[in-house]
Amino acid sequence: MLQKPEAAELKVIAFDVFGTVVDWHGGIAAEAERMVPGVDGSAFALAWRAGYQPAMRGVMQRIAEGEGGFTLLDELHRSILETVLRDFSITHLDAAQKRELNCAWHRLPAWPDAVAGLTRLKSKYIICSLSNGNIGLLTEMAKNAGLPWDCVLSAEVFKAYKPDPRTYLGVAAVFDTTPGQVMLAAAHHDDLAAARACGLRTGYIERPHEFGPGQSKDVSPQPDNTLHARDIGALADLLGC
Repeated sequence: MLQKPEAAELKVIAFDVFGTVVDWHGGIAAEAERMVPGVDGSAFALAWRAGYQPAMRGVMQRIAEGEGGFTLLDELHRSILETVLRDFSITHLDAAQKRELNCAWHRLPAWPDAVAGLTRLKSKYIICSLSNGNIGLLTEMAKNAGLPWDCVLSAEVFKAYKPDPRTYLGVAAVFDTTPGQVMLAAAHHDDLAAARACGLRTGYIERPHEFGPGQSKDVSPQPDNTLHARDIGALADLLGC
């Protein structure tokens, strides 16, 4: 548990966004059902999200092999969408409709506790995003959902996706702090483990319904995390905000 002397040294809380701050499953499922009546929105959302990690790994491999540059998440989402539409036998959407559906990621709803919790944390700490989403996506999302970031940081800034160390250490560099003065707050233990390996503190946020109400997710505490909170409001409680 974060002790009081250490809490005084904490300056920045960087948040993972998809799943931690916003409900990607519920948002994408609703948009899919709106644009494609009759589709199983939950299955569509899960399929679209399932392409995310493989797509990012492919980009990083191509960069390592000198065969391409960094790709924005909007572009990756658009490419994955084509595969999902084909797999769901959806053929009637034109280019404009596909673009609108792809921008559903910009319109994701915040979890009910997110805005109030972030606002409380903002009163004491610098709060920022640290997401693989691109800057335009995250900025529009913040505008739509009312997310009160002090700063929007993205993989786009560092030209690397999490869990590359450049992303976590980049936050400390941007704010001229030590890694230990930064906390990553996330609903994903692999993200937190990578941040911890770079010297950041870590706060786990429970999101048991990240993958939808029908999907179970283990949100048990892990001892290596600095803090474990039910939601962002509870994190603010733990940090005295």
